[in-house]
Amino acid sequence: MYSIDNKQYPCSTSLTMKYIGGKWKAVILIHLIEKKRYSELRKECKVITERTLSLQLKELEELEEDGLITRTVHTNKPPLRVDYELTSFGRTLIPLLQAIAQWGSKTAETLKL
Repeated sequence: MYSIDNKQYPCSTSLTMKYIGGKWKAVILIHLIEKKRYSELRKECKVITERTLSLQLKELEELEEDGLITRTVHTNKPPLRVDYELTSFGRTLIPLLQAIAQWGSKTAETLKL
């Protein structure tokens, strides 16, 4: 049993899913292995609605005191130039994200999707 922020997790997998669970978080995180501007991320994640992308980014930014991503705003006036990148904590997920992507590619080849 794992306990973080007064919440109990029955196994390490459930704890991991706290951070990357959901339909889009892992997809967004893999695109952020390299720093991206919001507009670049938006183009790479075409199937995610703008509202969902914004909400997921906010969740990833706010997780714990040390979120998985950081948001940097470079201008004060619209249009804003905003960059997103993995924090050092978020970078620890890179091997996991790459393994997930590799598994998906192999599965697609095997099943000829």
